[in-house]
Amino acid sequence: MATMDDVSCKREELERCPTGRDGRDAALFELAKTLYERSVQERKISDLNEAITLFRDALELRPVENEKHDRSTSLHYLALSLSYRYDRLGAVNDLEEAISLRRAALELHPPGHPHRDVSLHNLACSLRRKFVKQARISDFQEAIQLAHAALELRPTGHPKRPVTLRQLAFSLSIGYDKLGVVHRLEEAVLLGREALKLCPPGHPERGVVLYNLACCLRRAFQQQAGIAGLHGTYVCDPTVLAADPTTKVELASSLFELSQHLWDRFQKRAMTTDLDDAISLATYALELRLPLGDVSVAAWAQRLAKGVSSDDPAMLGRAVDNLRALASYLRTRFRTRHDIVDLNEVITLYRHTLRFCPAGHPNRASSLHVLAHCLADRFREQLATADLDEAIAFEQEALQLFVRGAPDYHASRRCLATYLQMKLNPQASMMSFGALGVTNADLKKAIRDVAFETLKAMPTRLLHTPTGVLCNRDEQVSHFIDSQQCKQLESLCATCGRHQQMELIHADISRHFQYVTLSHRWGEGEPSLRDIEGHTIYGMSTKGGLGKLQAFSRVALELDYLWAWSDTCCIDKGSSAEVQETIGSMFSWYRQSALTIVHLSDIPDAGSLRSSEWFRRGWTLQELLAPRKVLFYTETWSLYKNLASSNHKTDFAVLEELERATGIEPRFLTSFSPGIDNPRSRLQWASMRRTTRPEDIAYSLFGIFNFHLPVMYGESAGNALGRLLAEILSQSGDISVLDWVGEPSPFHSCFPAHIVSYQGLSMPPPQPTAEEQSSVTSEGLRSFEVLRNVSGSPSAGPAVQPQASDSYAPSDVYDFHSLARVPLARFSVRLLTLPCIAYHVTKIQLKGPNPSKPSYTYNVQASGLAPLEIALPVRLEDVTRSQSVLYLVRPWHSKSLGPFAELDTMTEEQLVSALCTPFNALLLTRLPHNEYKRIASSTLITAQIMDRASILDSRISIFNVV
Repeated sequence: MATMDDVSCKREELERCPTGRDGRDAALFELAKTLYERSVQERKISDLNEAITLFRDALELRPVENEKHDRSTSLHYLALSLSYRYDRLGAVNDLEEAISLRRAALELHPPGHPHRDVSLHNLACSLRRKFVKQARISDFQEAIQLAHAALELRPTGHPKRPVTLRQLAFSLSIGYDKLGVVHRLEEAVLLGREALKLCPPGHPERGVVLYNLACCLRRAFQQQAGIAGLHGTYVCDPTVLAADPTTKVELASSLFELSQHLWDRFQKRAMTTDLDDAISLATYALELRLPLGDVSVAAWAQRLAKGVSSDDPAMLGRAVDNLRALASYLRTRFRTRHDIVDLNEVITLYRHTLRFCPAGHPNRASSLHVLAHCLADRFREQLATADLDEAIAFEQEALQLFVRGAPDYHASRRCLATYLQMKLNPQASMMSFGALGVTNADLKKAIRDVAFETLKAMPTRLLHTPTGVLCNRDEQVSHFIDSQQCKQLESLCATCGRHQQMELIHADISRHFQYVTLSHRWGEGEPSLRDIEGHTIYGMSTKGGLGKLQAFSRVALELDYLWAWSDTCCIDKGSSAEVQETIGSMFSWYRQSALTIVHLSDIPDAGSLRSSEWFRRGWTLQELLAPRKVLFYTETWSLYKNLASSNHKTDFAVLEELERATGIEPRFLTSFSPGIDNPRSRLQWASMRRTTRPEDIAYSLFGIFNFHLPVMYGESAGNALGRLLAEILSQSGDISVLDWVGEPSPFHSCFPAHIVSYQGLSMPPPQPTAEEQSSVTSEGLRSFEVLRNVSGSPSAGPAVQPQASDSYAPSDVYDFHSLARVPLARFSVRLLTLPCIAYHVTKIQLKGPNPSKPSYTYNVQASGLAPLEIALPVRLEDVTRSQSVLYLVRPWHSKSLGPFAELDTMTEEQLVSALCTPFNALLLTRLPHNEYKRIASSTLITAQIMDRASILDSRISIFNVV
């Protein structure tokens, strides 16, 4: 705490450093800092004004940055003081100046500087404040971009990551409040939850992080008729959300009521995501109810158990209700998933509730009974004798408290008898619980549990083909429980041991719930979830999309499948969270389906499938690749060419047609694996396809690459594609995705604005065998990624792993003899760190515009390269800075040459031969701060090294490309 003595001492130090003397800047700064601290503590505006004046004087004496970071420190504290004065007085000029100062500090902290994260974070916070004041979208967008950049520099484990997560989540929620951008709110919830995980009970940031997260969750519930929550749309009583809470307790009550609505919906629909969210909300609500000073529920309960309580009885009662409900939710989840962590938490919570039910309390008997049941469950899981002994003791006490003859009394008596039998028969107690047979009631529960577990990996809703009714998971399970198949299963299980029973149950349920998926091109009048919910589709109109749905369901039934799924009516498209979950799961749903029926509505019975528009739609690519079994049907719902095959993917003639229609080799059509292998090929497959919403072309590839990225409807197609390509590069370092020609994306200069840019270039030849390797080096290689085929084929040895992010600096240079040690490309915070063989452009001469079309041809000379021509639709001068430095570069993939230990398999002559072949080059222009940007991407630039000496002199440098 700064005192009067501290200020006086600093003034004396300043007097000993008159103008012109060394150290005056430090004396000015220290006095200003002390005055600022006192102004914060005592809220003296005069101290603050003087501090700002002194900070300015100190800054003038620090014109350049030094090794002590004096200038950037002065910039930071002057901006901090101005921001504080803005908070006190509201003068926008102070905020504007603070932003300018923080921009200057950021310039002193370029990429790689240890304090760059601080500068990014501080500038983002100032811009957020400006957005709140003036509502300029550009300020908000820049604030979010800077905050994301700061977060990237503060990875998991960084002490300041929770602060950045909280600030970014807060900024995103403000963006939702002012701009109504839903995906910003969803991102705020996700970031808030991550921040809360990093702030355990007792952490100084936990309280504010929890409060902000709770506010975001509540806003999410208000977003539509219910809530676009973390996992689904929750339609709830609008009165619960009518009034905004003004206190922490009111917010807790609102969250708890919402958790109860989720619990009610889980009871009806059995969606585990509803249960998960009910648990999250009840947990947050309970913690928000904790009085100040209690850092955990356990500490609060222990204090109350000792009789130390000043809590309001009404508030205490609501907190106990919250506690019981949370325990009940967790107990239900344990029964579904059998996660011992949930059971341990349930037992802890029920022990807390028991403390609120002393002798004579009306709820003591039921609390004892439930706690005993949970302890017995844990005994079955872990065979801890102490759990069983405690369960018996609690149940004995409960039995004495229940009224003899009442239903609760009989339930308690049966449980006590069961626990005693487990104790008195040690041999049975020590046997694996899975080896024992089960009672009829336990058998029904086991069947139900396996059914729900099986359905978790399947679509949430399925059409029941015999009735044409759309069923949720609870209804699907009921269909099975009420079926003759289930009764027969129960009869078989009655004669088996536990292990064989479970095998029979899993086999029968898997067989029963086999489902068929529909792949089609959307047309007019496609039915939605709301259209068919509660109806049988066979009793509705036969026109348009409904007629197609009826035919699909009928065909599935003819093929002996009870369940069917269509992307038209089986998804709640009003829920952005459910759409997100569906897009993330769709590939696996098609992969797990027993059959995919493809309806080619534009192909007559005698037509060829190649002409169908189905092959030019974006979403149908994964619907072709994912299923293991596919049948094609024509417009009249006749099997294509009346083929008798049960799977058209095994029909050689159909595979040939599919290859011609898609350009995809049969081996990928029949056994495709999602992932990041050969990303350029996967992008090319999609390059001829289109989607109704432009951003969907990227989203439709998430499953193909096995990515789970946020779906942000409303973003540009270039931004969506950019996020996809950034993830590919981040995970693989595969530079083949940079091999394209077309319009650059605003997301990044090395990414295309449209996926169509990937269709123009020829793909590299297949990977050579060891015998073919020497011949490959003499062929003309056309793509800059093709060097991986020289000696780095998969058979040559294990793949080189990407180097850690701190394994090299942008200034690193690798020569001809160290090419195998070059790290992979990296992408982070919209910065591409790209290893390249670089050729400095020494001369550019304009030949003159083409009179027949608006283009400009340039003769280009670069050190080490043969002269070449570049034809561009715009003048090169219009896309480069004056006197800008240009490079033609050949991006380099470190695994091109295989692991270092295998270099003896490739001679110097083979490498020279490979490097002398023509290659696709990128043209980079240098920007400030040693960053580069790709230009002239609209034309294919084919370059060739001049001679052998140039090859031997090749150097790989690391470029930071934006």
